Amino acid sequence: MSQPENLFQLLAGRGSILLDFDGPVCSIFAQHPAPKVADSLRTVVRDAGGEIAPELVSEPDPLEVLRWTARLGRPDIVRLVETRLCAEEYAASKTARPTLYGREVIVGAYEAGKPIAIVSNNSSGAITSYVSRQRLSAYASHVSGRTFARPDLMKPNPEPILRAAKSVDSSPADCVLIGDSLADIHGAQAAGLPVIGYANRNEKVDLFTEAGADVIVTTMADVARALIELKL
Repeated sequence: MSQPENLFQLLAGRGSILLDFDGPVCSIFAQHPAPKVADSLRTVVRDAGGEIAPELVSEPDPLEVLRWTARLGRPDIVRLVETRLCAEEYAASKTARPTLYGREVIVGAYEAGKPIAIVSNNSSGAITSYVSRQRLSAYASHVSGRTFARPDLMKPNPEPILRAAKSVDSSPADCVLIGDSLADIHGAQAAGLPVIGYANRNEKVDLFTEAGADVIVTTMADVARALIELKL
């Protein structure tokens, strides 16, 4: 795993920070369980006359259910599922659990003069709701969320990452992405920018190493400390 000095050097060499939402900032489904949301989406599909593939019957991740709907060839179902997921995510944002030191990273980046954009496969409405409730709007006003009814554009597609970089008037090469999934790592690589893998579970360390993350941290506290050093 990369050492803290590499983290400092990476952050020092980039002007802007792109931050994934669910993981580095908060746990959006902490009190609004993701498996129940996934069940709700499957109900939408069935009510609209669609059939659920066997591999999706027990899928606990609502984003994967949404992603799968693109294979149905039924744009109407995709829109219905998207609408339901946006509503579920908005409700979940009200009880989302903040990630330890996630707030400090956002404020620290702002104070170090590094614009922040949140880039996520979650909906913009849910992200904006959470940021507002946590009084972080002044520090992280740029949000690049999921494009409505276009699950094909979710990460690892680089589109939302490139959109986030543009929102802070930065080239991809002048940004660094902090994310907690392989989709974040592969998306950043496709967009041409370095990535800090936030391994919030032990098994992710090896996964992110194999995927080629530039730096790996197991706590957002490491990122917060590096930003404080940059400010000094």
